Amino acid sequence: MRRRPSTDEDILLFRQALEEVGVQRLNTNRADPGKPRNHSREALAERRAAAIDTSSTMSASRTSDGRVEAVTPSAFLDFSVTDLPYRTHAQLKRGRILWEAGLDLHGYTLNEARLELEQFLIDAKARRSRCVLVVHGKARNNAMDSYPVIKSHVNAWLREWPSVLAFCSARELDGGTGAVYVLLRRRGDLL
Repeated sequence: MRRRPSTDEDILLFRQALEEVGVQRLNTNRADPGKPRNHSREALAERRAAAIDTSSTMSASRTSDGRVEAVTPSAFLDFSVTDLPYRTHAQLKRGRILWEAGLDLHGYTLNEARLELEQFLIDAKARRSRCVLVVHGKARNNAMDSYPVIKSHVNAWLREWPSVLAFCSARELDGGTGAVYVLLRRRGDLL
């Protein structure tokens, strides 16, 4: 059966139906991190200094900043525990496991990003989420960065987190190499 081309009347009826059920056009396709950002040179320099300052590690933190391997902005991140089934890991890499919550770390200092990520993972586990999305960015906007600081640390932190079974860079639709899908252990998982 061949599909007939849409007419102007079909398109108008479709748009009216969307309006009637309350669908609104999006004005932007960017995530809202929830806080206004300061883009001044001083603020960028301050965030950069705070991001690379590893002397102020928090004792209550589950993650560390020791020996973080720098990754490139376009590096594909990929990790899984050894006993994770290949099929599950492959589904995660293809974006076939739907993510249930997301976190955007743009604009945070290193310590703020760590705290936000830890709280997000704790909350996701409490909600029994199976897969979440973490947007870490690629740090291409700041010429002072020789590598993406937050991305490199997220790569290290997630490997240390006990409830993380696997993570990998997202599909382009969800942020590409500027984001990761994170597969979480649920209570009772045998893995």
